[in-house]
Amino acid sequence: MDNKLKPTESELKILKILWEKGESTVREVHNTISQHKTSGYTTTLKLMQIMLEKGLVGRNKKTKSHVYFPILKEKETQKYLINKLVNSAFSGSTSKLVLQALGNTKTSAKEIEEIREFLDSLENTNDY
Repeated sequence: MDNKLKPTESELKILKILWEKGESTVREVHNTISQHKTSGYTTTLKLMQIMLEKGLVGRNKKTKSHVYFPILKEKETQKYLINKLVNSAFSGSTSKLVLQALGNTKTSAKEIEEIREFLDSLENTNDY
């Protein structure tokens, strides 16, 4: 991922909204953000303008209101952020990250079952 495509925490919140809702106006994004924290409309607008300049989002200028859409793909961004976290905080150890994550949060039975199924599929595809 190019250096200019490293989203900040605030930019990630906006990207998450765009990934979930699809193309959205600044007003729609701001209304979603406002449900969780107090923020001014102009702050959301400025952040989205910066994101446009950085290449994180695109904008459809054909409509009356500018409609923004994510350029970064959700899975690619998650992969980049996880790799960065594993390398910087866990010395490249995926197992340390997973053990820390599982030890710090309440994991549901459904999530544990999904993790087991994923580990089984990994075991079946690797030569041991």
